[in-house]
Amino acid sequence: MDKNINQSKMPVYRDAGFSFYRFEDIEQIFGEEKSNSWQPEKYIYSRYRNPTVTHTEQKLAKLENSNWSILSASGMASIDMAISILYNAEKKSNILFFSEIYGGTISYMNYVLKQKRGVDFGVFNTENGVYNLNKLDELLSSGKYTVLYFEAVSNPFLVVSDAKEIIRIAKKYNVKVIVDNTFATSILWKPVENGADLVVHSVTKYLSGHGSITAGVLSGNAANLLHEAIEYRKLVGAILSPDDAWRIAEQLDTFEMRVKKHNKNALKVAQFLDKHPKISTVIYPGLESDNFYNEAKKLFNNKGFGGMLTFEIAGKNEEAKKAAVVKYLNKSKESIPIIPSMGETQTIQLPIYAVWKDRSPSPSYIRLSVGIENVDEIILNLENALK
Repeated sequence: MDKNINQSKMPVYRDAGFSFYRFEDIEQIFGEEKSNSWQPEKYIYSRYRNPTVTHTEQKLAKLENSNWSILSASGMASIDMAISILYNAEKKSNILFFSEIYGGTISYMNYVLKQKRGVDFGVFNTENGVYNLNKLDELLSSGKYTVLYFEAVSNPFLVVSDAKEIIRIAKKYNVKVIVDNTFATSILWKPVENGADLVVHSVTKYLSGHGSITAGVLSGNAANLLHEAIEYRKLVGAILSPDDAWRIAEQLDTFEMRVKKHNKNALKVAQFLDKHPKISTVIYPGLESDNFYNEAKKLFNNKGFGGMLTFEIAGKNEEAKKAAVVKYLNKSKESIPIIPSMGETQTIQLPIYAVWKDRSPSPSYIRLSVGIENVDEIILNLENALK
């Protein structure tokens, strides 16, 4: 069975369990499992591991330039896996989350970690929109925190972190680092190469890219974390189906090409919106006027600036801005669908205030996930909606 793993066209193994031909084999494998030293390449039961899923994981690890990748049923499942395998209740681990992160992660912090598990965590806030890394150094030097979690490019207001310096500071104090790299993707930078212990992606977004699969991935280098991730996923039942894994493997063949087109189109769309009289603000790190332009150039080494941007529709006051957003959305929804996701081949959008009222300073912000269509058509659709 293992000889098929590296084939370019992997079969879909829909088996729930795998055959054993000798009593000694099954006794040995389950004995190894109970002693926590079983070999993960051996296939027993698809909740544990599946050959089709393994094949896709190997492709993802190659993209991430990591020793291993583990697929799960969603991005949130991968976030939970990353935090759970690094958290140590006996040593009273404390986790430090950066404030500018995905709203679902914030809900997870408050509901799962705080309410259900009683886990202690801290939040590191921005100052005037940026992270003060001198204060981070001081905070981590106290020894209070053992795990740090941040996003390279934040959702939805695209705060670009000085990620390499953040990891360097954390490593100085032996703090484990988890990076959510969904917005930036491994095309722009690879956190594991820069010392991150674990990196998570919502595969639903750019890695899959077609809005048809829900999945997540966790990647790293340390063998002990791989074994812990496999054990955790097995026991909470978060493994991905083999059919979805097979489809992801196919979609990964166009991943780099798609992401480069997303990046190229987003820059042109941002430049168009930046000059439009009915747009008051465009947040995109590829614009020289953006607060994080220099940071993004340094982190991404001129490989691009991402496919996401956020813009604000102009208005005399908050009431006028909200009315303008409603008019704009009603006019644009046919050509630019309103979908609470991102990273798809088509351009999609989301009114931030409607989803995260506590995150948006105004009802006038729209998050735009720029697709890979003809960029002139994307701009024409925006122009028509803004008239």
